[in-house]
Amino acid sequence: MFSKEESRKLREEFWIAFGKSFPNKWTLYKTKVKGLSLKFHFDLKVAMVSIDVDSDFEQRIKVWDQLVALKSILEDEYLPEAVYEDFFIIDNQKDISRVYVELKGVSIHNKNTWRETMEFLNKSMLQIEAFYEEYKDIIDT
Repeated sequence: MFSKEESRKLREEFWIAFGKSFPNKWTLYKTKVKGLSLKFHFDLKVAMVSIDVDSDFEQRIKVWDQLVALKSILEDEYLPEAVYEDFFIIDNQKDISRVYVELKGVSIHNKNTWRETMEFLNKSMLQIEAFYEEYKDIIDT
């Protein structure tokens, strides 16, 4: 087991190493679509890259419907393993909509899985960003 401080330091070390290994100016929260963000996640069991829709109900449905309409394109041309969940509960028990890809069997506490995780996160986010850039006008209608 790691103490909270040891865990915090490992997380910080991972994200610094990731930034140095794969320097990029990621879109993340700067999508210009209300309530839509692109996210990285890495914890004790899984690494994930996601498109999160977290806004008022009307806006969430509007954006989510566009993402669902583009599902076959995302799966065929960018991320065949994408998972669509219209109701996804995040850590703070908030309900969002999420499209994601994940890598299981990795842990932020296990440095032996870091390289594989970094490559997965980089490759997956590049694909999500390419999809977003190509279809952002449709998503934001």
